[in-house]
Amino acid sequence: MSNPYEQNLDKNPANHQPLTPLSYLERAAKVFPDQTAIIHGEMRVSYGEFWRRSLRLASALAVRGIGKGDTVTVMLSNTPPMLEAHFGVPMVKAVLHSLNTRLDAAIVAFQLDHAETKVLIVDREFSGVVAEALRIATVKPLVIDYDDPEYPEDAPYRKGSRIGSLDYEELVASGDPEFTWSMPDDEWDAISLNYTSGTTGNPKGVVYHHRGAALMAYSNTIHAGMGRNPVYLWTLPMFHCNGWCFPWTLAVQAGTHVCLRWVRAKAMYDAIADHGVSHLCGAPIVMATLINAADEEKREFAQTVTFNTAAAPPPEAVLAGMADAGFVVNHLYGLTETYGPAVVNEWHGGWDALEGPAQAARKARQGVRYAALEGLSVRNPETMDEVPADGETMGEVMFRGNIVMKGYLKNRTATDDAFAGGWFHSGDLGVMHPDGYIQLKDRSKDIIISGGENISSIEVEDALYKHPAVAFCAVVARSDEKWGEAPIAYVELKPGRQATEAQMLDHCRGLLARFKCPKAVIFAEIPKTSTGKIQKYVLRERARSS
Repeated sequence: MSNPYEQNLDKNPANHQPLTPLSYLERAAKVFPDQTAIIHGEMRVSYGEFWRRSLRLASALAVRGIGKGDTVTVMLSNTPPMLEAHFGVPMVKAVLHSLNTRLDAAIVAFQLDHAETKVLIVDREFSGVVAEALRIATVKPLVIDYDDPEYPEDAPYRKGSRIGSLDYEELVASGDPEFTWSMPDDEWDAISLNYTSGTTGNPKGVVYHHRGAALMAYSNTIHAGMGRNPVYLWTLPMFHCNGWCFPWTLAVQAGTHVCLRWVRAKAMYDAIADHGVSHLCGAPIVMATLINAADEEKREFAQTVTFNTAAAPPPEAVLAGMADAGFVVNHLYGLTETYGPAVVNEWHGGWDALEGPAQAARKARQGVRYAALEGLSVRNPETMDEVPADGETMGEVMFRGNIVMKGYLKNRTATDDAFAGGWFHSGDLGVMHPDGYIQLKDRSKDIIISGGENISSIEVEDALYKHPAVAFCAVVARSDEKWGEAPIAYVELKPGRQATEAQMLDHCRGLLARFKCPKAVIFAEIPKTSTGKIQKYVLRERARSS
């Protein structure tokens, strides 16, 4: 028998449009044309002007033959052109590829070639490394220089030479502010390309689609608690997972983007106090920069600021310091392949009354799925069976839903492996608690097997972070004749604090089973990525050679 709900009820332009975040900016520009969209130094850009400049950029790209499936690469700081690129590039159905501004020339060249870049927009701060990359690369894109008019005279980095054939402002000025932009043909069409860190071999190109970006913008609005006209400070690099999709998110509630070229304590406090910042995102190193700032760099502010962080749970001392400074920390978790954070430690009001250890245990968990994520599970990667929700049985954390990547560009094998069994395999090991909250225990490659016993490096690091002198730490495996491998700890102390190896080991023995304690503690600066993530692969190499 036929289904009456499928008879003569077809999709048509009136009742079905592809999801895309581009329409959010169009709406904000029409409803709030005079609302400040972007603050950059002395510059103020309204939503009406933001929309027109994005249209001009799209028009200028279209005139130069850029269209569906073409890659436009940008090497930009958190500046207005980066925001304009997030809308202008996909308006012509092209794909935005944001380069990590801390990459070396060889990796930049690899990405340019792999992405088949047609247009390359470069901030003059990075012209040196990009010029070298272009000498290595096979592709010969149209190169556009961006000369930031708000570049301070006392900048920590000098502007490089012009390397392009056109200036960014000239490019935008040549475009039509009444340009008729194009919705994607399909919401599954690619909107952006982001590369993984590439710690082993060449990085993989993660492809996002319009549907995922649109849904992620809604989810960010909900889970970051963004009401009408939020003010967002750009401490998270926009090149990192498209800034967790916040360049698109702010348009939903007509929020204000406060640009920040360099993450410095005084600049952050000034922006928060002067512009009424309500939200920001970042790694633990940004929190440390805020709470460890010198007194003369700090400013008082009346509002409570939401700080979204997506890394290991912040130590209790850091959470307390942030609270004292006027911040509420929102703990998230995700990967490049999930458009950034897709899991939130959804806090229950009743947990505020819990005693210290019980409350800390709940803060240590990564949490539950975003509203836009359909499935979050902990499974045995071999059998694909769910592990018991007992808070103890480890498995691999897996995702399923519309905010999971399309796949890896030109890498079918890696894509198939990542999606084996109908779930995205994160490579993270964790447990599922009885109430449905997940908690990470380690990356699969970071589990240390010592004498047949599994040791979670995260568990050992958590113990180390409880020492008041520890600023950053990382635990990795080192070969051991007796045990096969054993944990060793690298520790970076807080400024002005001191500790000895014996003190650290005694501290760990009071919190951990004996076999889990580090066999050695090495005091050193912890290597980090430009987004503040600790580079364990660097430390593993050091451990192997020591």
